[in-house]
Amino acid sequence: MASSYVVVSLVLALSACAGGDKPTASPATTRSPSSAPATERLVGPLSPADAQALATMNDRLRDYVDLHTKIERSLPKMPKEATPQQIDKNQRALEKLVREARATAKPGDIFTPQARPVIKRLLASVFAGPDGKQLKASIMDENQAPPSAAKLTANSRYPDSVPLTSIPPQVLQTLPKLTEDLEYRFVGDSLILLDVHAHLIADFIEDVLPQ
Repeated sequence: MASSYVVVSLVLALSACAGGDKPTASPATTRSPSSAPATERLVGPLSPADAQALATMNDRLRDYVDLHTKIERSLPKMPKEATPQQIDKNQRALEKLVREARATAKPGDIFTPQARPVIKRLLASVFAGPDGKQLKASIMDENQAPPSAAKLTANSRYPDSVPLTSIPPQVLQTLPKLTEDLEYRFVGDSLILLDVHAHLIADFIEDVLPQ
């Protein structure tokens, strides 16, 4: 699958009016990943409580991206034809500054306690579908992280020895949308939120893949 970045825009169809109306559920769709609009999930609809949980997660994502952007802009501008060494140096400098700015970061800061069960249920719905076994097999073909790498820490560098896994479109379309600065990846049975430019694990959820 081509590695393309997706845009932060959590599609929740929230309609919090002045009269205190509850958020409406996200529409479901039965169309294939290639034809379903980005405004519709492959699984759903979401309950008002689920929608609110993911809306809060979306706020945390936006806060993280704002911090990332501010720090990245403070670094010296990269030359147009940067060498691999210059790119690596810039990445490690960004990683260091982001880690320092989030010195107290812990699991659940972005994947909030309320959002975690929602994410797990959404993924469980995908993997319980007719293509679930094939989807998991395609992930696990690339997901050969050693046990030591599977012991994740929020705000730590993504293990350089662990290849990045591809994420099937059915999974991407089910999860909240991200900016180009962030990507979802699997390490072992965990879903991580990867800061692409800093090569940093911003947050993670364990035990998201079916056994």
